[in-house]
Amino acid sequence: MRIKLKRGKQKELIIKAKDGRTWNNLSKQLNLNSSYIRNELKTEKFYISEEAYDKLCTLSKENFDKCIIERLDDNWGKSKGGLNSSGSLRTIDKPKESKELAELIGIILGDGHVHSYIKDKKVRCYSIKIAGDSRDDKNYLLNYVSPLMFKLFKYQPKVVYAKEINEMFIVSYSRNLVEFFNEKGLKSGNKKFNRQTIPGWVLSNHNYLIPCLRGLFDTDGSVHYIAKNNRNIRISFTSYIPSLLEQVRFSLIKLRLKPSKIIKGNQIFISSKSDVEKYIKLINFSNEKHLKRYNFLLTRAPVV
Repeated sequence: MRIKLKRGKQKELIIKAKDGRTWNNLSKQLNLNSSYIRNELKTEKFYISEEAYDKLCTLSKENFDKCIIERLDDNWGKSKGGLNSSGSLRTIDKPKESKELAELIGIILGDGHVHSYIKDKKVRCYSIKIAGDSRDDKNYLLNYVSPLMFKLFKYQPKVVYAKEINEMFIVSYSRNLVEFFNEKGLKSGNKKFNRQTIPGWVLSNHNYLIPCLRGLFDTDGSVHYIAKNNRNIRISFTSYIPSLLEQVRFSLIKLRLKPSKIIKGNQIFISSKSDVEKYIKLINFSNEKHLKRYNFLLTRAPVV
């Protein structure tokens, strides 16, 4: 059963339930992916389940029953986005394993989400979503990632903006696309709960591993000085998926780089000048914001 509330009330309920909590904490309370709550339920792209509705009312200490327009059974068929119950069967090209596909795998492992709404062993909705900051990642998503997806699949993703939180997404609703990525090693659902890792066909081939790491660092990496009083450049990578973080570290070592140990359970660094230079030469960035940041810091870094 899914609950259809008056327009704006689903967002209001979620915001009230979140009050005093982090998104991660709320996601644990609801047993739902935090990205799905923020980007799909809060923006009212999908109706909430009856179970999630009851929990949200309990957390918010408010009753929104008077705002319910309709209770939809499990055969309600269409999401607010207009997808049919069997998912879109839009025809896509199915590319062979390649450097470009490996890089897209890395991008999805970083800031992407493979979604299948499942109920009673039936899938109702399929989507691939890649998120970014609308201020810093717009050029990367629109002029690099979106064309990359079209080149590989001959499918043009949609662009969605969440202006109130400075986020944007490129979204593809396609059953064939989701099933393709499932077959290539990306699981649907929460990456942390699924213990998602780099697919074996990528991990075992340096020609694929390098662009995959580029996609990961483009989305979940950053470039900065080591400290305020130390203007040596450092490249960092952050992930809250322990299995993936450990694998990224291992992969860098396999490429003869020397990353730090895992810090605070979610971050690794490439800090030595020689390793930073090797990273740029071997892996580099496709996300322009990192390249600009690196070149800017380089002009102010100490000459050693």
